[in-house]
Amino acid sequence: MRVEEPTADAESFTCNAYLALGERDVLVDASSMDGIEDAVAEHTDSLDAVVLTHQHADHVEELEAVCEAFDPDVYAYADHPRRTHELADGDEVRIGDETFEAVYTPGHADDHLAFVSETTLFSGDVVVHDDGAFDYGSFGRTDMPGQSREELVRSIERLLDRMPVDVEHMYSGHGGTYHGDVRDVVETALERAEQFEPKYPDE
Repeated sequence: MRVEEPTADAESFTCNAYLALGERDVLVDASSMDGIEDAVAEHTDSLDAVVLTHQHADHVEELEAVCEAFDPDVYAYADHPRRTHELADGDEVRIGDETFEAVYTPGHADDHLAFVSETTLFSGDVVVHDDGAFDYGSFGRTDMPGQSREELVRSIERLLDRMPVDVEHMYSGHGGTYHGDVRDVVETALERAEQFEPKYPDE
């Protein structure tokens, strides 16, 4: 499975969107990058599906443009006018060449899902490799209304329980991609989140 990052050259704030190419060409998150549909079209003429980790604006703002360009199936936990398939905890979805399990991971967002296969984790914002707060194991912010650090901690624990030991590719909603011992990165993020200290000084 080849994974491209069509948002790599974004000039304004957006999430990372990932295009998994293989048996099914699937975009994980639609981003808020103007022109995302053109960036996707550089790699494929036919997009089979969009899979959403959650529906914060930086992940879905350009979903309409992607749907207009490709008419893909849309998989999401929460309702959306463009959703064609509802995903619940434990459901499976084909992304690229692999079958992924949806893991319900709220805390940063009430509708958050992470997707894990035997080799790969699309973590959305529940866990990231690096960001402005931490390198090698960070986590989504929980200081906004409706967010919960306690729930996020439980979500990371749930993700670890469901994640195969040999996962070696991590594609998160922000920061860089990571290839290596993904489980160790997620465990490090959990340790930091469990300290219940502000992630950012102004939190």
